Amino acid sequence: MRFSQLSLLLTLAAATLAAVPASAAGAGPGPGPEIAWLGWDRGLEEARTSRRPVLVDVYTDWCAWCRRMKANVYTRPEVRDYLDDHFVVVELNAEASTPARYEGRPFTSRSLAARLGVSGYPTTVFLRPDGGHMVSVPGYVESARFLQILRYIGDGHMDRGVSFKDFTQQSAPGGAAHR
Repeated sequence: MRFSQLSLLLTLAAATLAAVPASAAGAGPGPGPEIAWLGWDRGLEEARTSRRPVLVDVYTDWCAWCRRMKANVYTRPEVRDYLDDHFVVVELNAEASTPARYEGRPFTSRSLAARLGVSGYPTTVFLRPDGGHMVSVPGYVESARFLQILRYIGDGHMDRGVSFKDFTQQSAPGGAAHR
């Protein structure tokens, strides 16, 4: 390739990159960084150390609703930020044979999902920092409702015995503000 052709090619490439909107190039407003999912054993150890509850995203590779939840809910900045501040996040492939330990016993990811009572996907399982089961939320949950669930658990309303119904009424516009 001659020098003038190479120069023209580089100029066109630079002009093309300059024309790409910042959000499409990964800068500026947009989906932002992905959630830093942990594996089961590492996540439970992190929860014990940090004293934060665990959110377990139980999924399968073939599950379209699982992919939709990852694309439409976990990518929301307010969801990502809240998770980052209040939870340890763990992914669990319900069909994998990855080894995991729970309650002092060996499991595979598959047998662990069964032990947690998961029978449909996606299922979001919430655990206490010591690994004790809090609640499981089956199915796809849209982002605004999911954030409510996160706040209900992450801000300690569930632990204080507040019903979810009372919490949602208090946190609705015109109701008492949540923490």
